[in-house]
Amino acid sequence: MDTQKTGRFLKELRRESGMTQEQLGERIGVTNKTVSRWETGNYMPPVDCLVMMADIYGVSINEIVAGERVTKEDFEQKADDNLSQALRENEKTVKRAESILTVLMVIMTVTAMAVIILLPKQGMLTILLTVLVAVMAFIGNTVIVTALAMNKERSGK
Repeated sequence: MDTQKTGRFLKELRRESGMTQEQLGERIGVTNKTVSRWETGNYMPPVDCLVMMADIYGVSINEIVAGERVTKEDFEQKADDNLSQALRENEKTVKRAESILTVLMVIMTVTAMAVIILLPKQGMLTILLTVLVAVMAFIGNTVIVTALAMNKERSGK
């Protein structure tokens, strides 16, 4: 998905309809700065805003995402291209989240082990602290494993 191309197209559509960024923002419930970020290609509008803009401009969401007006003959191909690209980007996001969660789990486990090893080996307080650290690491890692499982389930893997 070429956000720069989409942004230029959004700007063109807004100008064709004779609106300022502020006026468009008021109509769809965002600030003019948000509209500016979309039009410069820094961010992609959320789906609900895409739906509203498609309605306002009288174009399809497919055309907005493609960054150009699409003929009826090319519509299906552009839709397939846009969907494929969106699915690839979603897959990248899922993999990135999995990597971050895995790193957090390793950091939490190593930190817990280091704290347990470095605690002095005497007294009841040490035993309580050791158990507390182990329980906290277990709970944290359980939450992370659950998040990973939910992420996989949501992504259909």
